Amino acid sequence: MAGPFPLEPSLWTATAPPAPPVPPLEESTQVDVCVIGGGYAGLSTALHLAERGVRTVVLEAKEPGYGGSGRNGGQVIPGLKYDPDDLEAMFGRERGEKLVAFAGRTADSVFDLIAKHRMDVAHVRKGWIQGAHSRASVDEVKRRSAQWVRRGAPVELFDKADTDRQLGTTLYHASWIDRRGGAVQPLAYARGLARAAMGAGVEIHGETPAKHLEREANRWVVTTQRGARVIADRVVMCTNAYAGDLWPGLRRTVIAPNSYQIATEPLSDNIRKSILPFGQVSSDARKLLLYFRLDDRGRLLLGGRGPFREPRDASDWQHLEAMLPRLFPQVRGARIDYRWCGRVSITRDFLPHLHEPAPGLLIDIGCMGRGIALQTALGQAMADYVISGDVEALPLPLVPIQPLPLHALIYAAYEEELPAGAKLEVHGGGFLKIDRANKTIRAYGESGTFGAAPRKKVRALLQRHFPGYRVE
Repeated sequence: MAGPFPLEPSLWTATAPPAPPVPPLEESTQVDVCVIGGGYAGLSTALHLAERGVRTVVLEAKEPGYGGSGRNGGQVIPGLKYDPDDLEAMFGRERGEKLVAFAGRTADSVFDLIAKHRMDVAHVRKGWIQGAHSRASVDEVKRRSAQWVRRGAPVELFDKADTDRQLGTTLYHASWIDRRGGAVQPLAYARGLARAAMGAGVEIHGETPAKHLEREANRWVVTTQRGARVIADRVVMCTNAYAGDLWPGLRRTVIAPNSYQIATEPLSDNIRKSILPFGQVSSDARKLLLYFRLDDRGRLLLGGRGPFREPRDASDWQHLEAMLPRLFPQVRGARIDYRWCGRVSITRDFLPHLHEPAPGLLIDIGCMGRGIALQTALGQAMADYVISGDVEALPLPLVPIQPLPLHALIYAAYEEELPAGAKLEVHGGGFLKIDRANKTIRAYGESGTFGAAPRKKVRALLQRHFPGYRVE
């Protein structure tokens, strides 16, 4: 995989307050808790630990907010990918109700922290709108809004006419608004969390990748790239879509596609007032969704999926630039000032995963594109768990680390680096052979299985990810 797309080309880098000083760790140290990863989850965990007297250090490979926390669309969306009724069915009534309540207040965590610490973060809380892009998705938004209404949430369903008026586009059939949502300048918020954590006593070290993690005499030893070590009673890993191989198998538990974004020049007042005129933000109900908003300076942002690999040139954003005037004809001809991207971590069940693979090691991975609110709130919950040891402090159960079948193949093929005739060994003991010329894939293992996955499951996965290929 190529190195991550740099942070600097983004709109957020151009408009965020300066980053706080976070010098690399040069000398070994001992602390109560070492947090690995300086995004929303890691910084929120560290802040809430330090506020309760826990000596905490954060190790960040680049700078706070360098990963998805500094690159996302800035939409603060409460809830999870699943609707409330589904969560209660999945987890049982008691645990499901607690999870729904947690998910419903995640946005509060963000705006409360901004206010409490007086962060220099451009933000707005006028609601989040989800548009129904097809007639079939109208039923979906009706069902979703009705479920939240039953639970007393400040939501409302919009018909076609109201949707057109609220969004400023005619491409959606209906929508619903969740008034708990809003928007922040995401990199400014990450930097605000870092400053708040440092003010509470947290040591944050940038340009300090953690390279080795081991247990010694009932404590954890984290060895960094520069050789300095952190000795800690507990470790919390929050590396998300930018996870490496620090803990075996973790990186293979998620798929981390790139989310691409563009931002126009500041729009004139009359055009600006015709788009999301009431200050909301929006993403639609597609599986590969589109999301859009205005920033505090009147630029229109549009984001969505693009090539899985890292971008090569401006043409990788062309699909968004073509979509922009379809959504909003009034911006046709507006100059595109910024193009950037960042990775999103997707788990197999579209839920965040909490792991505790060894005593004193807690891992959080998976944001599903809702990282701002979700990971901020999870950081507080993880801090509660680290201090109390009570698993009831966590909104989700601890689960084992289970790498995805075909992970290596999916990454290689998505990145367009899979050579003709390639033979890949995949987690679980099976092999794949790819014939690009004849568009065939041969999957084989032992005794009629493909590693740990039955052939039927493997066939379905391959056909989903490689349409047009014959699976043998």
